[in-house]
Amino acid sequence: MTDTVIRALTASDASLFDAHPDPLGAREGHRRTRFRPDWKRVALRDGEVVARGAWWGGPDDPEPVNINWFDVAEGEEEAGAELLRSAPWRVELEINLPGGWRDDPALRTAAEARFGAARAAGYALLVERFLYRWTPERGLPERPGRLRFSAEADDEVFRDALRRIHSVTLDAHALRAIEEGGVDRAAQEELDFFHWCPSPREWWQVAHTPDGDLAGIHIPAHNPSGPTIGFIGVVPEHRGHGYAYDLLAECTHVLVEQGAEFVSGATDRGNFPMAANFTKAGFPVVSERINFHPVDRVDRVDRVDPVDPTDPVDPVDPVDPTV
Repeated sequence: MTDTVIRALTASDASLFDAHPDPLGAREGHRRTRFRPDWKRVALRDGEVVARGAWWGGPDDPEPVNINWFDVAEGEEEAGAELLRSAPWRVELEINLPGGWRDDPALRTAAEARFGAARAAGYALLVERFLYRWTPERGLPERPGRLRFSAEADDEVFRDALRRIHSVTLDAHALRAIEEGGVDRAAQEELDFFHWCPSPREWWQVAHTPDGDLAGIHIPAHNPSGPTIGFIGVVPEHRGHGYAYDLLAECTHVLVEQGAEFVSGATDRGNFPMAANFTKAGFPVVSERINFHPVDRVDRVDRVDPVDPTDPVDPVDPVDPTV
């Protein structure tokens, strides 16, 4: 077998990225995604593309924030791993998959080739997520009217709420941030994301009970791919009342009032209550996402389809839902 050639692309040869089959339908999922040609890389063998990756970030980001298009030909896992290992960036890897991929042998084989390449490159499974998309024919979710919503200009109010929300959570991204730097780190990462989104700061809202207690927060947002449920979180002392649905409904209404023709969202696969809220609010699952993160050493065997946690209070906080 001839050696693999790893090649970074430019604007003049970016079309080479398209010279590869698309069994998982990534192209359709990325219709609204804007990739920079120089953040695309391919692995070639005998002049044929056997693996490809597209790193992604916002229009003003100096470096990518993740890899959200990664393909590997069957039997070319090592080429895919070398593509990831040789890249100048070590960022989170997102593999988007059609719904029901586990039950389709061809889709499962294609997905597992990507998982194998990611593990060989030093990436470990972080979480599986459901991706949702609301469209107008679904009808707007009913506002229960139990909470009072208002804008809040002080970031410290949101920071404090985020600390409380993340003090008890099984959300995979929050748990990783807490492990690395405590709840303050987790709260700051959320705030950084909210400010990164190209949507007005004035959209952020707090929610209070009729007695004036803070119940939670919601962040209607736009990322570069369109309108999205940026964050929903209920503080621990007010969980168990179903307020996450109230927040989701309000967030959806705010985005539609601002002109959204669709609204995307995502939540961890094991967050059954939040998944139920999305269903209740008229958000169908349109695809799934497997998140891998780079690690120096993988000292456990991870696998897709892990045991599902049942925390009913995990927030929903997508980074780049391209659905």
